[in-house]
Amino acid sequence: MADSTKKENKPSFFEGVVAEWNKITWPAKEQLTKQSIAVVVTTIILGIVITVLDFGLQYGVSLLSK
Repeated sequence: MADSTKKENKPSFFEGVVAEWNKITWPAKEQLTKQSIAVVVTTIILGIVITVLDFGLQYGVSLLSK
């Protein structure tokens, strides 16, 4: 039989959250700025590529359906 009178001293949920939060290593401001700019530029370029492909495919389908 298991000993049910023995309680484990588990930390609460919020204590666990705080403990994990303290383990986070945040990037430096310069590194964060460079990475943010890279993400924005990549997103804009990808958006332009998708737009061009969309218009090209739309034009091609309209030519085929005439």
